[in-house]
Amino acid sequence: MPFSVRRVPPPRSPLDGPPLDGPPFEGDPARWYEEGLGWATVAGPPVGLVTGLRFDVLELPAEAGRAVLRRTGGGATGPVALAGRRMRLLVAAGSAEELPGLLDWLEWGGISLDLTAMGAGSRMTAPVPPGWSGSGAPGAAVWLRAPEPGRAVEPSLPALRPAERADAAAPCLVRLVAAAAAECHRVRLLSARPACSTGRSLSS
Repeated sequence: MPFSVRRVPPPRSPLDGPPLDGPPFEGDPARWYEEGLGWATVAGPPVGLVTGLRFDVLELPAEAGRAVLRRTGGGATGPVALAGRRMRLLVAAGSAEELPGLLDWLEWGGISLDLTAMGAGSRMTAPVPPGWSGSGAPGAAVWLRAPEPGRAVEPSLPALRPAERADAAAPCLVRLVAAAAAECHRVRLLSARPACSTGRSLSS
């Protein structure tokens, strides 16, 4: 469904961000994202973040996502958000288009995985900025690893070809997707186990 982007700010350099002692924008999350991070938003409520411009999003079950974070460590992902039972990992723009082919290449093609991507033309619910009131509301989207105002997000995002960017040490999208696919599959198998056990008891 088409939506109207409230604003598409230009990418910011570290010196472009608001001063550390500047206004916190409390009560206006769209302004925090637009002026602090230079991210495009969609008017709410809830406020939406436009994907496909500065970043794409990998979405997976929260249980699988937590396992991915444990396996990969802190340096293997960019910002990470949690919305209910879903975890959202920010990745380089364009990654959503690469996901199907990447899963095929990793030999996960044709296997039912609860792993999806949001890219151009999509949006994600904006998590409550860190430290703001309301972040504890039931089901509210929150940051587990928040972006930092005044800093470009792109260098921290997992990318398919990080060596082509200025920061050759950027996280690798292939490794992240491989870990995410494996953990999504594990969660799916574990969730099916009670049904299998019930089936055996009924047939015995």
